[in-house]
Amino acid sequence: MKVSKLYISLLFSLTLSSCSKEFLDLKPISSATYDNFYRTADDFRNAINGAYASLQSGGVFGNSYVFGDVASDNTVPPASGSVTDQDEFDRFYIRTTNPFISGRWNDSYSAIARFNTILEKIGPVSIDETLKNRYIAETKFLRALVYFNLVRTFGDVPLVLKSISNPDEGYEYGRSPKADVYAQIEKDLTEAEGVLPVSYATADIGRATKGAAKALLGKVYLTEKKYAQAAAKLKEVIDLGVYDILPNYADVFKVSNKNNKESVFDVQYKSGGAGEGNSWPNSFAPENSGNAVIAFGGGGNNQPTADLINSYEPGDKRKDASLATSYVNASGQTIPYNFVKKYYDTPATNGDNGNNIPVIRYADVLLMYAESLNEVGYQANGDAFTYLNKIRNRAGLASKTATDIPTQQAFRLAMEQERRVEFAFEGQRWYDLVRTDRAIPVLNSKKDQIRLVNVLTENNLVDPIPQSQIDINKSKIQQNPGY
Repeated sequence: MKVSKLYISLLFSLTLSSCSKEFLDLKPISSATYDNFYRTADDFRNAINGAYASLQSGGVFGNSYVFGDVASDNTVPPASGSVTDQDEFDRFYIRTTNPFISGRWNDSYSAIARFNTILEKIGPVSIDETLKNRYIAETKFLRALVYFNLVRTFGDVPLVLKSISNPDEGYEYGRSPKADVYAQIEKDLTEAEGVLPVSYATADIGRATKGAAKALLGKVYLTEKKYAQAAAKLKEVIDLGVYDILPNYADVFKVSNKNNKESVFDVQYKSGGAGEGNSWPNSFAPENSGNAVIAFGGGGNNQPTADLINSYEPGDKRKDASLATSYVNASGQTIPYNFVKKYYDTPATNGDNGNNIPVIRYADVLLMYAESLNEVGYQANGDAFTYLNKIRNRAGLASKTATDIPTQQAFRLAMEQERRVEFAFEGQRWYDLVRTDRAIPVLNSKKDQIRLVNVLTENNLVDPIPQSQIDINKSKIQQNPGY
């Protein structure tokens, strides 16, 4: 009997990770077994470290730029080499067998299997109750985060909240309505925010905090168009008083400055040859550039479009901190080439960079709060303007007033522009356009410029379900319309 990859991952993906004394020092456990591992506080700490490590996988956040940037008008894949899989996202002819699609599905459900197992195993174990409750809250935060990516990518998805010990049981899971998935995400985050600490000691920096849970819940509410709830929740993050935007935008992304006051939640990476390095800086550097941009060359992925480059206002400091349009090669020649430079490191080996992947920054909290306030009700020169202008002023730009932005709709468009340049190459643009109902008009207006194969329709707002899932469980898993 065949078993789908989803259900294989639910059963057998418990690849445990451990650490010495540091949260980021993750190494595989080869001798622990499923039945005898979950016994002590250290066992659960190791398991939860492995749960955090699952965020690094390609389908969860490792390839998030394909879903969030390449699919938008911000970036394109390289023009040479084996690029068909990414080009399908760029031009919207995505196959049901696309490996990025199956990777997101399989890696996400593999991670969810870890989370569910931890939540089931930890209850009866005798460990400090405060620590136990924190571990439960961290795990629920992670589960909510991964489901948030899944439901925004595919729409209705199987909602699996328990470990599956029998392959046949997996066949009982069909696609749950996205409203049910969002309800569970809200439940997990609400429970997590009430338990998670505001901050951690140095050794545990990077774990989910109260602010991270509140901020993610605020983003979920905003995505669901629950604007009053989003505004209230995001204001709670602001009122915690533990975050701030850094004075210099470029400093936010320096490897030496990770987990700074602007970081609400990042996917953690660590260079040093332990398999915990980030490949983005090498992947994004220009093809055939040798070591002119970064050691060990580049892959040319996620190239900024001319449309994005031209969208920066004159004097916007974020432009030079985020991208370049040329580089000087070893012969001293200036080579025209658009590339991302927001993520940079000096790795000792190829792809072993120390950059984190930002998931939620405090700048995001402030802009989401401003957006929520405007959706609740436009107020000329009100608080929404205050928070919008905090971000603009940091970028070296003049404040906007009601003279510049006289209506609610005008504020929406100003917010769309501000988010585009503030979060360029952070995997947000596509999801911003979808949740504001702007993906279809914006991308179709640039159809020739961004080389769309066909005019976008509602069908394109979610990706296809992996064909392997449908083939194995046709009675429960049906394809999204248009694929």
